[in-house]
Amino acid sequence: MPIKSKLSQIRAMARRNAKWLAITGGLEAISLADRLGLVAKPQCKGVIFTLHQVRPDNNADFNPNSFLSITPQFLESVIHLVQELGWHPVHLEALPALLADPDSQKRYVAFTLDDGYRDNREFAYPIFQKHGVPFTVFVAAGFTHRSRTMWWITLAEMLAKNETITLDLGETEHNFVTRTKSEKFTAFSEISDKLNHMDEDLFVSQIDAAARAAGIEPLDIVVRETLDEKGLRDFATDPLVRLGAHTVNHINLARANTARLNDEINQSSDHVEVLTGSKPTSFAFPYGSRAAASKREFDAAADHGFTVAVTTHPGLLQGEHSATPTGLPRVSLNGYYQDVRYVKALLTGIPFKWLGGSN
Repeated sequence: MPIKSKLSQIRAMARRNAKWLAITGGLEAISLADRLGLVAKPQCKGVIFTLHQVRPDNNADFNPNSFLSITPQFLESVIHLVQELGWHPVHLEALPALLADPDSQKRYVAFTLDDGYRDNREFAYPIFQKHGVPFTVFVAAGFTHRSRTMWWITLAEMLAKNETITLDLGETEHNFVTRTKSEKFTAFSEISDKLNHMDEDLFVSQIDAAARAAGIEPLDIVVRETLDEKGLRDFATDPLVRLGAHTVNHINLARANTARLNDEINQSSDHVEVLTGSKPTSFAFPYGSRAAASKREFDAAADHGFTVAVTTHPGLLQGEHSATPTGLPRVSLNGYYQDVRYVKALLTGIPFKWLGGSN
């Protein structure tokens, strides 16, 4: 292996480890301070949790998407925590009015799950049902219709099964050696970063083409991982469950022109209406970071009739968020940090001061 490539891997691994250690150390410190009674009661109105997949840990040696998946046991421990803290579980769509009430001293919690994974129904639903906790599942029409692939899972499976891959990423072909776990993680990181620098539809199509050349059918992954129309319709019959819109093709809306932005939002709203019989009131921005959702996107969601929309901007809910209900922050239940002590530390609001988010 060329020395330059090896050094790149070492630097990438060092960055991942440093970030993990910094976050874990910070959460441990806050948790200790909280146990010692040194942390003040959080000044907030509540929290919206972000989840994706909820399923037993498969203990895969290479799983770059593991941060998107938590175990059913961890989900239940989080529900127990918010119950012990006296926070009130509510439907997401109820939050704007609750946040606007200046006299309420209650704190609220809303659970949201992005992308419509099958495991949401198989593993998460029984836990929510057991505790009577409402939740919202955000569905992308392209996944339901099996017309759009999930590039992050396709890429991970392609890297896991191959020792070399070749990708045309817009300018020239890139060859990646992926024999070791370290090489696979480095390749995943480098390829994922290309998404921010090229047309997203082209990026997805190139990932799909390379996967098919390697004997992997990306649409089969979508069928395996996400609920179809019947599954979503059946799911939504329970009053605990709400379906929200999540675009058609799961794209970064901030990079879309105005026509594409409006089509993605409007058509995803129509999709949920077909599934449930009524227009959805909630929307989730794909990716949801500040580079994927800001004022233009918040305004577009409101213009299309959504009363609440969520980002992945990190932070707790404050009363002033009632003024921008289509740009609410969320707190990720991250697969890397499945410890209820860390969730309790997040609910103090202190970590979001470091991150520049809402607290």
